[in-house]
Amino acid sequence: MTAAAHAVRPQGKSPPPEIDPWTHRFGGLLERYPRFWIGLGNQETRALNERIEKVTVDRPIYIAGLARSGSTILLELLARHPDTASHRYRDFPLVLTPWLWNWFVDRAGNRQPEAAERAHRDRIKVTPESPEAFEEVIWMAFFRDLHDASTNTVFDKNAHHPPFETFYRDHIRKLLALRGASRYLSKGNYNVARLGYLKKLFPDARFVVPIRDPVWHIASLMKQHRLFVAWESEDPRVRAHMRRSGHFEFGLDRRPPNIGDGRAAAEIAQLWEDGDEVAGWAAHWASVYGHVASQLDDPELAAATLVVRYEDLCSDPGAMLAAILDHCALADDGLVETTRATISAPTYYEPSFTQAERQAISDRTGAVARLFGYG
Repeated sequence: MTAAAHAVRPQGKSPPPEIDPWTHRFGGLLERYPRFWIGLGNQETRALNERIEKVTVDRPIYIAGLARSGSTILLELLARHPDTASHRYRDFPLVLTPWLWNWFVDRAGNRQPEAAERAHRDRIKVTPESPEAFEEVIWMAFFRDLHDASTNTVFDKNAHHPPFETFYRDHIRKLLALRGASRYLSKGNYNVARLGYLKKLFPDARFVVPIRDPVWHIASLMKQHRLFVAWESEDPRVRAHMRRSGHFEFGLDRRPPNIGDGRAAAEIAQLWEDGDEVAGWAAHWASVYGHVASQLDDPELAAATLVVRYEDLCSDPGAMLAAILDHCALADDGLVETTRATISAPTYYEPSFTQAERQAISDRTGAVARLFGYG
């Protein structure tokens, strides 16, 4: 695995990722009947009561930031730790019933597929056992308007949703028991707007927020968006898969999150609609990380949060991972040396922005970027 930035202009045309027929079929059932699957998930919890009654949610670890910030690299590294358990590719689409679905997958599968490059075409290879971000499926089942740009998506310490909270806590306990681990590890881009709520639910939670220089970050976001627009136009199942798994960052269903500011979200959407991709992404970057900066004014939340700059991870991966492990209260277990040997800075492209585009990025992101050490 290599930490890699991505060229703005993909070389040649990539075929769309294949969507397994079972995944497509069951994903549609979950999307159409979320209340049924919530009920089935609660029944599963009751059936497993003896197995999970002593399982506690201890210092859960949340990786949350804008897509293409290095969050997948961090997830892959921390998921190697024997104490952590995360969602895996095999858990989708019936994420709400992890024991039932994993029981089915164990009996339906007849071979171990070789690792293959994931859909993002970013050199990260995965198998069904690889960690992945599927927690958003649970949030969407309970909050149906979660990705409506007119809806405020911020969940702060005053949020209160008892049915969700009970289900969510039980789900984590089932996942820990299923994987034989003691620490829950989550990667969720949209959790960046829920740090206060998650800290309220789990006072000992640890948050890792990756961030990246806005010029390089926006270049990577734009490249991914173009890839997914092309794939979803060619195969509607790709679009359905992205929607069902809670990924609205790229593609034909791209939606700017309303992070407490409906006008900002509307402006971003309008910029994209007008074809001003660079300004739209720059405004999006500033909105997300401006919110993070404001949240870190809370001393308790700030103490629980570690901001990880992508550039620091690439330039000194061993030291950066050591700091992350220390923040998360995880023993080294050989991960620092592994990280030092496998991660390096990207070298194979430069963002191809014009001077005017770079100025637009600076104008829209500069104030926020400087808060995180980008000048």
